[in-house]
Amino acid sequence: MVDIEGRRATWSGEDGSRRSFLRVGAAGAIGLSLPEWLQLKAQGRATEGKAKSVIQLWMAGGPPQTDTFDPKPEAGEDFSGPLRRAINTTVQGTRVGELLPLLAKQADKYTIIRSMTHNNNSHETAAYIMQTGTMPAAELAYPAVGAIVAFKKGEAGYQGSLPPYITLTNPLGRFSEAGFLGNNYKTFAPGGDPSSSQFRVQGFIPPRGMTAQRIQERRSLLEAVDALGRQAEKQEPLRAMQAYQEKAYGLILGDARKAFDLSEEKEEPRKKYGANAFGQSCLLARRLVEHGVPFITVNDGGWDTHRGNFETMQRKLPILDAAFAALLEDLAQRGLLETTIVTWYGEFGRTPRVALEPPWFGGRHHYGNCFSAVVAGGGFKGGKLLGASDYRGENVRERPVYPWDLAASIYKLLGIDPNGRLPHPQGCVAYVSPVAGGTLQSGGMLTEIM
Repeated sequence: MVDIEGRRATWSGEDGSRRSFLRVGAAGAIGLSLPEWLQLKAQGRATEGKAKSVIQLWMAGGPPQTDTFDPKPEAGEDFSGPLRRAINTTVQGTRVGELLPLLAKQADKYTIIRSMTHNNNSHETAAYIMQTGTMPAAELAYPAVGAIVAFKKGEAGYQGSLPPYITLTNPLGRFSEAGFLGNNYKTFAPGGDPSSSQFRVQGFIPPRGMTAQRIQERRSLLEAVDALGRQAEKQEPLRAMQAYQEKAYGLILGDARKAFDLSEEKEEPRKKYGANAFGQSCLLARRLVEHGVPFITVNDGGWDTHRGNFETMQRKLPILDAAFAALLEDLAQRGLLETTIVTWYGEFGRTPRVALEPPWFGGRHHYGNCFSAVVAGGGFKGGKLLGASDYRGENVRERPVYPWDLAASIYKLLGIDPNGRLPHPQGCVAYVSPVAGGTLQSGGMLTEIM
């Protein structure tokens, strides 16, 4: 490996140095972990779609549909619990839960899907199903929709200075987002709390005390080290790494790092989103859209409410309401909603009947039979309802929507052919949307709202 002390470099290691020099080229000089996403390779082209970006609001744990976008007050207290009211929205005939008054005012901008279904109640499996838009199969560990979008945007010549797939701020954790596409297409998750004044993005923002001049000095040292490596080994990967290093330095010395700098935002809009991690992550997602990032996931946990469901809703729903409503309004005012898809859902919903018995005392359990999702922008119509649940919210009454129907619709609006194929390392047939293979029951793409 290469050891750097001051301005001296020594080269050692029995692995022939290529791997070591790649590691030092990425991290040795200033601690920068060169993202694998810099090595995206063009293998084809995607067409131009209505949408350019996706913001996925991911409610990890499974949000309760009957307390949010499919309230059932008429079903009685055994189902509504203490949240007994549904409130009218700006769209006639559409009601939402009583703790979402700000989203009620933005209802013309989104469609509520009240008939999502996949009948799986396991966190890991259901998260895989909703994130990839397919059912599990032993021979195909599918990538998440965000990874496929990153791959396809790479095919189309994505030249952005930021990763094409970013998760704010922690990775999803339930499965490998990249699947068979490989680690080049894993999401970039900066970690940390964007609502904190100490928020920093490792690898994009220099460590404290590291000035631009010091970075440039160490960059010169890195170039000298890499020159030594190229002399020792005339390998194409080393030559290619120079371009990736240039791009990596562009992230920390150029304009890309400004995308994560929320101090550039005025105080009033920051307050509107909410002084909390979820609200500021939604604001940050809007900034990343402005910087051309194709797919952003805002990962919000804490929705697994087996116990204390209503206490948790009293805490979480006002935060969701403020941030989601501000995001929709902000995107619309900036002319970005037309080209930005916004989605809201988790791996499943919660049981419509409240678990009043001990040890739950007012909880809701996992429920994949019938639950809700919200879509907005990027070609999805606003002010609509799609599908319906029954009187108590226990079953799909009309127009079932499966996760692969939703995923295929998102691909279509992005200009990605759902029937196209993806490269698989073992040569398996892998469609962009597996429903194209005709092996999954489908309600069809969401053409009613596209």
